[in-house]
This record gives sequence, C-alpha cells and structure tokens, in this order.
Amino acid sequence: MSDLIKAATEKAAGLAQQTTRYAGNAFDRVFRAASLVQAGQTPFETLHSDELISLRYYPPLQEDFIELDGITIPVERKNHRTPVVIVPPLAVNMLIYDLFPQRSLVRFLRAKGFEVYLVDWGKPTRAHSHYNFHTYLTDLLPACLNQVRVHSGEQELTLHGWSLGGMFTLFYSALSKDQHVRNAIILGAPIDSHASGILGFLSQGLGSAADFVHKHTGHQVHDLRPHWFHSPGWLNTIGFKLTNPIGSVMGYWELVIRLGDREFVSNHATTAAFLDRMVAYPGGIVQDTVVRIWMGNELSQGTVQIGDDKVRLNNISANIFAIAGSEDTMVTPGSAKRLMDHVSSEDKTFRVTHGGHMGILSGSKAPRESWLEMAEWLAERSD
Repeated sequence: MSDLIKAATEKAAGLAQQTTRYAGNAFDRVFRAASLVQAGQTPFETLHSDELISLRYYPPLQEDFIELDGITIPVERKNHRTPVVIVPPLAVNMLIYDLFPQRSLVRFLRAKGFEVYLVDWGKPTRAHSHYNFHTYLTDLLPACLNQVRVHSGEQELTLHGWSLGGMFTLFYSALSKDQHVRNAIILGAPIDSHASGILGFLSQGLGSAADFVHKHTGHQVHDLRPHWFHSPGWLNTIGFKLTNPIGSVMGYWELVIRLGDREFVSNHATTAAFLDRMVAYPGGIVQDTVVRIWMGNELSQGTVQIGDDKVRLNNISANIFAIAGSEDTMVTPGSAKRLMDHVSSEDKTFRVTHGGHMGILSGSKAPRESWLEMAEWLAERSD
C-alpha cells in the first residue's frame, strides 16, 4: 500500500510541476512575450537618421566564434574591401535580419569579414502616403548609400535585397546606372509576377479587368489618390499570414501542443515579434506595386515605368546572385528566374533553395542552404 501511495504522490507531484510549467509558459507567452524574444540582440550604430529612415552600421564582433544552427564559424578579423548594404523591403521590421543569435544574417556576414550596413525604412504614416517608388529610388536610398560610402571610404558596394528590397536594389541599379554597385544579392523578387501561381493568376485577372475599365471609361488605377492605398501594419500582418494560412494556424496549434517546451515557446515568441509587428506601406508604393508589378506585369518584359522614368533591367551589369524558394507561394521560382533573361550581367547565378518567402531569408534551413554559398560567392567578388 505504501508503494502505491508513494507512486501516486510522485505522479501527482510530477503533474503539478508540469501544470506549473505549462501555466508559466502560457502566461509569459501572452503577457510577457517581450521577455521571451531573442531577436535584435546584435549591437549597431546609427550613422544617419531623418524624420523617417535611418542607416545602421554593425561594428566588428568581439567573439572569436559564432554558432550558426549547429555550425561553428570562426570570426574573420580581416575585412573584405566591398561593404554589404542590406536594403530591406517595406512593411517588415528589422528584426528579420537579426532574428535569433544563432540565425542572424547581420552576425553571419560580420563573422565572414564583411562590413555590414542596413537601411531602416522606419514606420510610415498616412502623412507619407504620397511616397512611391520614385521617392525611395531617387531620394531616400541614394542618400543612405552616400552615407555608406563616406563612412566606409569605399565607392564599390554590395546591395542585398529581399522581396521588395530586391526590387529596390534592381530598380536603383538600373535607373541610376551606378557602376559602383559591384554585387547584388536578390532574394524572392517577382520579375514575371503572372507566373507566381494563384497570386499571379489573380493579378492577371485584375489586370484584365483594369484594362477593360480603362478602355471603356478612360479611368486608370494610377489616376486614384495614393492616400486611398495606404496599408496599415495590422493589414500587412494579416496579408503576409494569408500567403500561408495553414502554416500560420498550425504554428499556433504546435504552440499549444508544445507549451511545456520553454525553448519552443521562446522561438515562437521571437518569430511572432517579426510577423505581428509589421509596419505600414505608403499608399504610393502599394499603388505602384499593384499596378506596375502585379497587374501590369511590366517587369516580365524587362522594363517598368517609375514616375517619368523608364527602368530598364538591361542597364544592370553588377554581379548577380539570385535566390528563389521552392515553397514560395508569393514569388515562385519561375517568376524570380526571369531576372536572368533581362540583366546584362556576365556574372550571374540563380539558385532555388528550400523555404517559403520568409524562409529563404531567415528560415532554419537558410544558413546551410544559401548563406554559406552566398558568403563564399561574395568573398570572391569583394576584394
């Protein structure tokens, strides 16, 4: 009898501990999520800022090694000559580039001996609704690149652009004909948007409808006020999650199942810190993107109208390393690969790696799938 009582007591004690652990993790995830977030821990200096945007510089790492999801990487003390400038898309917060200490793109690039700068586009409000592609490409981005050149003392740069940041990189290079953009890393940039699966099919349908309206009424979407297209942060969060609705739901279901796993709960909170804190899109950018890139599919022909200027991708001669995700439903490999048909670059590489639109940049497989190869490719072209 005493053995039964002892076993029951131990079982009850174990159940109580498990319940306490589950309750504590649940409380922290809901009410103290910030304490669980691991993102944004790499120190940086702000070199330039105005009322909206800022420019970050990540100084050399102090440690001798970094751990990269099971890979030990020595920190190189000799820097490559050509700095890397990360050009993010809009709507995202900058945590995506420093998501986990063991999965941080900025830490990885610094460890590999690259001077690292990052353009932070800030948090646009409705007062910035008139900002469009022309604003970013001819005013904001050039000002930041000039600051990088002054700080680094180097004219030649590598630009790293993911998603809309990839389009910014391509459009700036083509429009400015900046011959000092030596290398361009392009991830998940839609070139033939009508080739992007269901999203491409819907865009093609909307484009046909817009053409019909224009033909019979003379009205165009670009005639509307940009203010009407302003997209708040919460709407961008919903839109991004709807690109993979099953994955979004399963992520929260897995959280419930693994609520007793403190590390998993912390990782979930860290990822959510990025996904749930998206910022607004200026109306002019939404208008340009929807009309020019998606509905009109102008880039599939290698050109796009930006204000009064025509961007021609064949003006780009920089070394190109482009990546698409095999599971990316927003920008499929077929859509992204068309870039290779239009640029004049003699040195150009295209890779398809595992992952969705976010995964190709910072997913758990990204370090092994693309970061190491990208760093090796870049090192050979940065001295």
